[in-house]
Amino acid sequence: MKLTPKQVEANALLQTQAKHILLDGGSRSGKTALFVRAICTRAIKAPRSRHAILRFRFAHVKESIGMDTLPKVMRTCFPQVPCNINKSDWFLPLPNGSEIWLGGIDDKERTEKILGKEFATILLNECSQIPYNSRNLIVTRLAQKCDYEIDGVRNTLALKMYYDQNPPSKSHWGYQLFYLHRDPDSKQMMGDAECAQYARMTINPGDNLDNLPADYIDSLEKLPARLKRRFLLGQYGDTAPDALWTEEIIERWRANGDELPRMLRIIVAIDPSGSGDEDNADNDEIGIVVVGLGVDGNAYMLEDCTVKAGPKIWGDVATSAYDRHMANLIVAETNFGGEMVKFVVRASKPNVPFEKITASRGKSVRAEPVSVLHEQGKIRFVGTFPQLEDELCGFTSRGYMGTDSPNRADAFVWAVSKLFPGVAKVEQKKATPPAPIPIAWNA
Repeated sequence: MKLTPKQVEANALLQTQAKHILLDGGSRSGKTALFVRAICTRAIKAPRSRHAILRFRFAHVKESIGMDTLPKVMRTCFPQVPCNINKSDWFLPLPNGSEIWLGGIDDKERTEKILGKEFATILLNECSQIPYNSRNLIVTRLAQKCDYEIDGVRNTLALKMYYDQNPPSKSHWGYQLFYLHRDPDSKQMMGDAECAQYARMTINPGDNLDNLPADYIDSLEKLPARLKRRFLLGQYGDTAPDALWTEEIIERWRANGDELPRMLRIIVAIDPSGSGDEDNADNDEIGIVVVGLGVDGNAYMLEDCTVKAGPKIWGDVATSAYDRHMANLIVAETNFGGEMVKFVVRASKPNVPFEKITASRGKSVRAEPVSVLHEQGKIRFVGTFPQLEDELCGFTSRGYMGTDSPNRADAFVWAVSKLFPGVAKVEQKKATPPAPIPIAWNA
């Protein structure tokens, strides 16, 4: 495993006396591989030591670490050591009695089994998704006393808590701990001795060019500004204190498209702008989204079909989405356009189930109960929707603070409101944070 100069510098940081170490930065910069390499080294060096790699979702840690990074690191760096992962309990037993456990804190039973043990090293992979109260519970399991010998000299393996993430917003507990050196809950500043236990370093994909495809950086350059800042530049975002959505909320509840439940109902929602077929370049986009309600009681954002076009085109786009997803209903906001919206939809597909929605409240008032549901885990995004996510992050309790009209977000709010008929009655306040693990959150 050939390290780049920046990775050599980061690897040196892992050898310092700091107990808590954060590597943050853009996508595919080698952060996780460095930590996994360090964990494997510690496990091989100290017989009968125990180590854990945890992520918010078990399916993600299984796929990204258990089936990719861990075997790759073992094969590349420690080819003489067998790598036979127990895929029943998902841990790697080593010949010297050491173990490396993989877990997701969304899996109640597995989490209880893992956190019933003590560990010498714990990595919180993609910690931007992990709630602070869960992190605090996990830290209590960093307690294994493990001795080892080198050249006849007896040593004790230092306890290490590792963290990696693509930078979310500055409101995240990782930024509070490692950059501001203050407790995220009490806001109390750390003393000098405690500060010395927290070390950090930023690594970006530009620091890992030798190990990336030639066009990877170009693909990141083309991302919307918010995602480019996070995944290319490795920068934390500014979040308004009264924001209804944050990157952490959206990321925490992102779903795997291969593991979706059966859908009970699917809605195509339209937020029209009223543009004409001719010369519509200066008009807003027509927000068209597809959202389904699963048998698990959660809503799933399935597709963003938003388009800037006249009625004939957006009508066909909406009805095509209806057919493609075998939807149950098309809904549309008709304050602007009235019967014209229904006419456009029915002209494209006669007799398609259609329902008009009339906006009686402001955008942020309508969006707030939907954001509460999202924070509670009742809404999941199947994949990434950069433009929609940007619009949602522009909503605050004071109004919409984004630049362009949030047509995607408005359509999304209409769809969710239709799937959850009581959404307008949801108490309009921030949701209670998820309970500390080992309680699972609607997993």
